[in-house]
Amino acid sequence: MNPVHILAKKGDIAEKVLVVGDPGRAELLSSLLESPKLVNKNRGFLVYTGTYRGTRVSIATHGIGGPSMAIVFEELHMLGGNTFIRLGTVGALRPEIGLGEYIIPTGASYNPGGLFFQYVGDLTSVSATPDHEIVSRLITSFASAGRRFYAGNIFSSDAFYAEDEHFVKRWSDRGNIGVEMECATLFFLSRLRGTRSAAVLVVSDNLASGGNWISKEDLERSVIDGAKLILTVFSEMK
Repeated sequence: MNPVHILAKKGDIAEKVLVVGDPGRAELLSSLLESPKLVNKNRGFLVYTGTYRGTRVSIATHGIGGPSMAIVFEELHMLGGNTFIRLGTVGALRPEIGLGEYIIPTGASYNPGGLFFQYVGDLTSVSATPDHEIVSRLITSFASAGRRFYAGNIFSSDAFYAEDEHFVKRWSDRGNIGVEMECATLFFLSRLRGTRSAAVLVVSDNLASGGNWISKEDLERSVIDGAKLILTVFSEMK
């Protein structure tokens, strides 16, 4: 199969890919690479490829939600990507987790059906866990840099505006410390296709303590800081 959304050629995409939801974020983070080249802008899925500390890396836009993530993941994999780390935002589900801090997911809960049913039929559940070696490397990197982070399970939602007054208790009682929209799809498809994946999530809001939101400036600062640590992990991986 040939990609129909990411109109890049084989060789344009590095084996190691940092994926983000926002095309503006991909553009911002491309400045961290040496000699970044825009290899796709079709459909707004900006993809840049360059090097970081001598390691070839792509920074790619995956859009919003599981279906968009699935399309971009599949096409990047077709083009040679085999190790993926998502850098995104997350709503905290515990009051002690602060804005601008990080969550490193150790697994992702999800509502069965929809995208997952399309891939695996009537199986009631499938694994949605990241690569444990990469998670270990990320935890070591963020701890060594003195960054405040939480490692734990998160919930990947399909409906950004569907939270009701019971949402936080329902999902936190099931062991989840944050909510976002793409990790379960990335982890599941990565397992299915034999690739490796993980994620680092910046806490943009806290649903358990009134829903306050981080400022644009503080969010950008945490995103850039987190991206540098992720890219360093990529550079240290064989």
